[in-house]
Amino acid sequence: MIDARSTRTSAIIATLWLVLGGVVASLRAADAENAIPTPRYREGRGSPDGIGKFYQGREIAAIMGFEGTPWLERPSRATEERPDLLVEELHLQPGMMVADIGAGSGYLSRRMAPLVGAGRVFAVDVQPQMVALLTELSQKPEYKNLVPVQGGADDVQLPPASIDLAVMVDVYHELAYPYEVMRSLIRALKPGGRVVLVEYRGEDPAVPIKPLHKMSEAEIRREMSVLPLVWERTSERLPMQHIVVFRRSPRGHD
Repeated sequence: MIDARSTRTSAIIATLWLVLGGVVASLRAADAENAIPTPRYREGRGSPDGIGKFYQGREIAAIMGFEGTPWLERPSRATEERPDLLVEELHLQPGMMVADIGAGSGYLSRRMAPLVGAGRVFAVDVQPQMVALLTELSQKPEYKNLVPVQGGADDVQLPPASIDLAVMVDVYHELAYPYEVMRSLIRALKPGGRVVLVEYRGEDPAVPIKPLHKMSEAEIRREMSVLPLVWERTSERLPMQHIVVFRRSPRGHD
């Protein structure tokens, strides 16, 4: 025979557990809502080549100004960096919509434009002086499919779902807002679109580039892992740089 008092006691205990569970859940929800977000960036003592701003433990490098255009266009670059091999690795096709992020003087854009034919090369840069150079370049008949774009510090300023392929050559490490720029770039990619990061090899002390202007493959992949991108492959065909290819994941619209 079941004791009525025991049954009532069990019912009371069960009710208390339900009430307490609801209170705890409410408190946790309130804590989550009122929690102070962890800062994405950290300010600190910078090195001579950096800006004193850190992202995932890496100090962001100071941007090379438009005054560095002669270095970008140096004749020896063709043999030192082999841009011909880079262009091969991009697998460009006629009709593609391509974004050259941090296009500078148009060194890579000039090499891509003839290969996409009726497509477009959106040459994006944050420096108005570089955009002026790109505008001048786009007025030449052989580069009529080149579209200069004035980018922002935290936004590439490209339409949503408009780009098949985006490439950054020695640019990502200088982005003052890398997370925000990459999110804006991912929004601009078509479903399945690719992002290609080209960076001097940070693992190789023989590469004659200042440390903050180099990145290891591990750094690149770690920083991209917080974004809706899927690593596809890494090519080491170039003499001094990684070519790291990512593809927009299905959650790229988040």
